[in-house]
Amino acid sequence: MSAFSNTVAPIVITMGDACGIGPEIIAKLFRGAQAADCLVIGDVGVMRRAVRVTGGGLVVAEIDTPQAVAEVPPNAMPVLQAEALPLDLLDAPLGVIDARAGAAAARCVEQAVTLARRGAVSAIVTAPVHKEALAAGGVGFPGHTELLQWLATEPGGVPPPVRMMLANGELRTVLVTIHQSLRSAIDAVTFESVLDTLRIAQRAAFSWGQTAPRIAVAGLNPHAGEGGLFGDEEITIIAPAIAAARAEGIDARGPYAPDTVFMRARHAPGHPGEFDIVVAMTHDHGLIPVKYLGVEHGVNVTLGLPFVRTSPDHGTAFDIAGKGLADSSSLAAAVAMARRLASH
Repeated sequence: MSAFSNTVAPIVITMGDACGIGPEIIAKLFRGAQAADCLVIGDVGVMRRAVRVTGGGLVVAEIDTPQAVAEVPPNAMPVLQAEALPLDLLDAPLGVIDARAGAAAARCVEQAVTLARRGAVSAIVTAPVHKEALAAGGVGFPGHTELLQWLATEPGGVPPPVRMMLANGELRTVLVTIHQSLRSAIDAVTFESVLDTLRIAQRAAFSWGQTAPRIAVAGLNPHAGEGGLFGDEEITIIAPAIAAARAEGIDARGPYAPDTVFMRARHAPGHPGEFDIVVAMTHDHGLIPVKYLGVEHGVNVTLGLPFVRTSPDHGTAFDIAGKGLADSSSLAAAVAMARRLASH
């Protein structure tokens, strides 16, 4: 019998893009104790192929409900077959953008959210998807974050404000803007978007047990604008948003030069960080520092959803798909993070 207790809702891991490394890193994860409370939602055939690619020795056990995880024996991967997947999904070649894989990945996420919203699972961990495959598959969202925001919206309601956080043991970064061109992202840096990000970051910190998070805010321009010499967004937008957040009791500080604030915030041996969270204005400003510290340790967390969602901080790695070379460390970190967040 499984070591998992059916008194606790399991964590669901979505299959990700069937043509990428998602199924492989899931198969590797289930060979260890990190996945004892997890199940997969995806295609049974794809997951069995992933087991073969990664060396075999693991049973893929098809289950009908999340609660059936408790009945799965050790050394087995419980898989809930997702509904309405392309019947020829296994024909989609590994390492190639394919509409079938994009559509299937989105359907797995949709069904995982349904499970989370009815309390059948405690958290969602998503394996990587490919944005071009999503688009080819007719999915009208550029990535997980936007799709999850839409799925979390009540019928006729307003989408909840969500933000992307990338985190590891040394640094946590929350983004004001996410998947859009840099030109349009700059226009999206507004007083409201910065203030909302600071509010979301503080609420998230409360949820994982930090009662007084120190939040550093990175500027948009070089040297945080250098007093307006290199742009005035810090003066006209970011600083007023910080002041408004502080008036609400949020310990927000800055704006700081984006090329040095991450070093100040990093928690490392012999170097306790000055801040608990860094808020960055654009995608690459915030994610490059975290990923440079090692993608194998990074976790992507969507803040602001009515359920816990994490993912590895890497992509589909088509160049090594099907070779059994993918490292499951970031997925293991994402599962561990989901478990911690779901327990609060």
